[in-house]
Amino acid sequence: MLKFIGKRFLQGILVLIGIYAVTFFLVAATPGSPFSTERAIAPEILAQIEKFYGYDKPVGERFLTSLSNIVLRGDFGPSAVYANRTVTAIIAESFPVSLKLGSISLLVALLIGIPAGILAAVKKNTWLDYVPMSAAMAGICLPTFVMGPLLALVFGLIFAVLPVAGWFGPEFVILPAATLGLYYAAYFARLTRGGMLEMLNQDFVRTARAKGVPERTIVWKHCLKGGLIPAITFLGPALAGIISGSFVVETIFQIPGLGQWFVKGALNRDDFLILGLTLLFAALIVLMNLLVDIAQVALNPRLKYD
Repeated sequence: MLKFIGKRFLQGILVLIGIYAVTFFLVAATPGSPFSTERAIAPEILAQIEKFYGYDKPVGERFLTSLSNIVLRGDFGPSAVYANRTVTAIIAESFPVSLKLGSISLLVALLIGIPAGILAAVKKNTWLDYVPMSAAMAGICLPTFVMGPLLALVFGLIFAVLPVAGWFGPEFVILPAATLGLYYAAYFARLTRGGMLEMLNQDFVRTARAKGVPERTIVWKHCLKGGLIPAITFLGPALAGIISGSFVVETIFQIPGLGQWFVKGALNRDDFLILGLTLLFAALIVLMNLLVDIAQVALNPRLKYD
């Protein structure tokens, strides 16, 4: 197992370096700079600013310098737009917000999606199958930038029972967590249903039923572990996406998380901020995929650490 983890860790490092390199050179190739403004800046002042941020050096040298700072010191560099603030400080400030929102959203997705998928599989071709699966399909087809404003309209304006913007208390978490959680719950429901149906159609299940084993025992003891494998496989990218925070959801509900900072960085051409957040998102996905691989082997004895 340690060999498996070490191998995947090294692969993850190479993936992160590749993602950072691609992102860095794409940003560098974009016309303009973070210091381009509507007002003219004196050439000598602009030269001093570019020297301070390292923009007077060749692109290759800038890449190697920034990569070594990240690897050796964990330093993503200063923000090119927000004075006296580093990218590390911005991430440290906003990541707990996205983590809290993501944890609650994931809990909502699992508590709704997995039971709905199990129920639909057990009650196949009944209204207990058609209703949750129809709702799941609607949830998949309904993007967060539509669901979020709808929830805000209904519960924030029509019924006026929940706040629609800000991050000041527990009640401010409900609508954004529901928007993210319901979206991912739809995927978990369909994946769980597919996995459970595959397990319920196995030969050992028919043998158990012929021997008179109660249906509840078959579902919860013999089929549940294998039936959850497709949902567990999806858990990695879903968890990374939720914890990172949806750009759209955080923008709609004005939540000071990572997603909103990424949008600001892109609009303001804050190169260092974009690079730091991109690398963080990629690292989360790599980490969650590793945890999912370990969980898959634990749930399915036929798989081996390789």
